[in-house]
Amino acid sequence: MSTTRSAEGQARPAPGLRERKKARTRFEIQQEALRLFREKGYAATTVEQIAEAAEVSPSTFFRYFPTKASLVLTDDFDPVFIENFRAQPAELGVVAAMRAAVRATFADMPADQAAAAEQRNAMMLAEPELRAAFAEFLLDSTRLLLGLVVERTGRAEDDPEVVAVSGAIMGVLLSALLLSGASVGELVARIDTLDTQLARLESGFSL
Repeated sequence: MSTTRSAEGQARPAPGLRERKKARTRFEIQQEALRLFREKGYAATTVEQIAEAAEVSPSTFFRYFPTKASLVLTDDFDPVFIENFRAQPAELGVVAAMRAAVRATFADMPADQAAAAEQRNAMMLAEPELRAAFAEFLLDSTRLLLGLVVERTGRAEDDPEVVAVSGAIMGVLLSALLLSGASVGELVARIDTLDTQLARLESGFSL
C-alpha cells in the first residue's frame, strides 16, 4: 500500500482505490455542472441535466450531493484540512497550526481542482440562492472549527478564548474569500493573502 506524509513527517496510508474513484466521480459531476452553469445559468440548470452530462443517474447524483446548491459548496478539502490540522505539533498554537494546515492542504492542488474551486467561489458570491445556502454552510464551518479548537486545546466549547479565536479565524477565512477577488486563477494569491492575515492574527493587531 502506498503512503503519503503527514505534517509531522509520519507515514500514513494513501486513500484507497474506492475513495479515489469516489473523489474522481464527485469532481467529474462538479465539472459537468460548472460547464452547464456557464452555458445555461445556475437557476436554469436542473439536476437531471447535470446527471445526464456526467453520465450518472439522478440517484447517483444525490448520493454525492444532497442538493444542487451543495454541489457548489462541497469540496474534498475539509477532510484533508482536518487531518493536516490535527497532525500539527502540539506545541504550536491554534493559529499557527491553522496556517500550517492551510499551506499543507493547498500546496500541491492540481490545476484543474484549483480552477474549479475558483469557479465555485465566484458562483457562491454571484447567485442569490447560493448566498443563502452559504450562510448555513458558514454556520456549519464555524461549528466545525470550534470543535477543532476545543479538541486541540482541551478547553470547553464555551470558553471565551476558544469562542474568540474560532470566530477570529473564521472572520479571516471569510474576508480572504470576499475581499481578494473571486476570478479564476487567483486561488494561490488568495491562499497567500489568507496566510498573511492569519499571521497578523497570530502576532496581534496594532489597531
